[in-house]
Amino acid sequence: MSSYQLNIKNMVCNRCIKVVNEELSQLGHHIEHIELGEVVLKSTPSNKELQEIDRVLNENGFELLDDRKSQLIDKVKTLIIRQIHHGDLTENKFNYSELLSKEIGYDYSYLSNLFSSTLGYTIEHYIIDQKIEKVKELLTYKELTLNEIAYQLGYSSVQHLSSQFKKVTGLTPSQLKKSNQKDRKPLDEV
Repeated sequence: MSSYQLNIKNMVCNRCIKVVNEELSQLGHHIEHIELGEVVLKSTPSNKELQEIDRVLNENGFELLDDRKSQLIDKVKTLIIRQIHHGDLTENKFNYSELLSKEIGYDYSYLSNLFSSTLGYTIEHYIIDQKIEKVKELLTYKELTLNEIAYQLGYSSVQHLSSQFKKVTGLTPSQLKKSNQKDRKPLDEV
């Protein structure tokens, strides 16, 4: 028997990995490897088993991706989420286009055009939105200054961060912090 890869949309955090792992194990599947957006089963499931996997994933807010373009877009999103939300924040000063090209194995211009034409917004816009969600999270914890947050997320200055934050949210980071609003979005809805 050969291994079988499942590509799963909306699998964006460690809790998601846990849920998918538990659900697939309950269905009797043996997992060889699991990470954000991807599961490798030890054996190839039948069509009936794939339908059951799809049903269970949908019940938990996930989606089984079966076409190559959707898989590529989801891989782009997963890599960006992983880097911004789960990576070492001090290493975020790098080139996303290089990371995506290297990890996915496609030219960045192809990935960028595919992403934009399919979703109606750019990879850069998606990166900004994810960074803004990370800023909201870090502001909520009140452990870091805005200057430290800007540095860790790779902004050239606090002013650049504040400007981008206001453009996306309508508030400055300071206004959000003072208002105690909790308008964070789940990562799969950004």
